[in-house]
Amino acid sequence: MRTLTAVGHRGDPYRVRENTLNSIRSAFARGADAVEVDVRLTRDGVPVLLHDETLKRLWGHDVRLADVMAAQLRDMTDGGVPPLRDALAVAGPGRLMLDLPGATSDAVRAVVDEVRACDARERTYYCAGPNSMLAVRAADPGAEIALTWTTLSPPRRVLIDAVKPAWLNYPFGLVSRELTDAVHRDGLKVSAWTADTKRTMRALVTAGVDSVTTNRVDALVAVRAELGR
Repeated sequence: MRTLTAVGHRGDPYRVRENTLNSIRSAFARGADAVEVDVRLTRDGVPVLLHDETLKRLWGHDVRLADVMAAQLRDMTDGGVPPLRDALAVAGPGRLMLDLPGATSDAVRAVVDEVRACDARERTYYCAGPNSMLAVRAADPGAEIALTWTTLSPPRRVLIDAVKPAWLNYPFGLVSRELTDAVHRDGLKVSAWTADTKRTMRALVTAGVDSVTTNRVDALVAVRAELGR
């Protein structure tokens, strides 16, 4: 029987503000095996944790992260948007799944270099669409990759051969037993995002997924125990 990996989506965001150090701590404290965080670069090229292009939704500043220097960011958010380096330190032995929204090749290289500098390659993996994951593969031939895929049409073999993912990462609504069986036959694992109800979590486990990303990691851990996974 496959063991289900429980992944906290941006930490534990229903309790603690997403993509913050305390949110990461909270997710691991509630039983997460890994935490998914979003990584973008400041104007001066520092990898930090933020999902949106701007600081508006979470921090009240209508300014693009790409226009803000790292020192300015610390002042504007009272240190609330952590550098990736600090997130890797807080995670300790726990795994971080680094989502790279809209990352350019240069941004990918900066993130991969930071992971390497922190000696965190073995406890870090990456997710995003094909272009970003091709850039990750070029930057680190040994990186663990979860290729995000949003259609039922399978990735073409030429893409799989180029990216060499360990996982295919699907929105939960696409997942079925038929899909997971097909992916497993190809020697890959299936991760699903973002499931927040126990009913959906149970359905995904029944469908044979290997990992679920959720905003309610404590609920997922309870379902996993209930189903013996």
